[in-house]
Amino acid sequence: MSRLLALVTALVLGGHASTVRADETPVVVELFTSQGCSSCPEADEMLARLGERDNVIALALHVDYWDYIGWKDKFAHAAFTKRQKGYARSFGNRAIYTPQMVVNGVKEVVGNRPMDVIDLVQAHADKGLPVSLTLRRDGSSLVISAPESSGLREADIILIRYTPSETVNIPSGENAGKKLTYSHIVTEWSDIGDWNGQAPLSESVPISGAAPVVVLVQEKGYGPIFAAARLR
Repeated sequence: MSRLLALVTALVLGGHASTVRADETPVVVELFTSQGCSSCPEADEMLARLGERDNVIALALHVDYWDYIGWKDKFAHAAFTKRQKGYARSFGNRAIYTPQMVVNGVKEVVGNRPMDVIDLVQAHADKGLPVSLTLRRDGSSLVISAPESSGLREADIILIRYTPSETVNIPSGENAGKKLTYSHIVTEWSDIGDWNGQAPLSESVPISGAAPVVVLVQEKGYGPIFAAARLR
């Protein structure tokens, strides 16, 4: 990690730590990234630092549109490119790019600009999410619950699994010769239901393996994230 990024992250995140209560809802940070993008490693490192915080749910979504440059990203999925394009339409953008971070589904920021990223994350940490979501394991099931919350728009319930960390040697493409470590690598993304807040949320879905689990409740059409929770 560059000295500047390490210094800025330590000073700003550390300086604000006392303002964040343990009972606050988390901040969801999605990073659209690629192993084939030379501008992405600093953002990947930034996401890893953010993901160390209990109040941040960090998600790395590797897109596939850099693969033609000369290195195929082993973590990339067309579905993540589709999601990024959906956000672009929602935000009124004409193009997509990496590294892009999207915070709580409502704001975007260039992922390798640490001060901008930290300011945005802290603003959303202070604001919180409108709904508190609870997850627990019950044998081979994941139990998802949330209180009634009138006034919500129709939302998707999304189940996510991710790999905490993996190191990759990259022999070709823009990052040729580098050995890079990636974190919070999304491997599974499933829409498991709908919710509008008119009644308490109570879902039970089968789950296996030890990989961390994240559940998001997000307004349909790539809108705001209403609730989020994680089991590591």
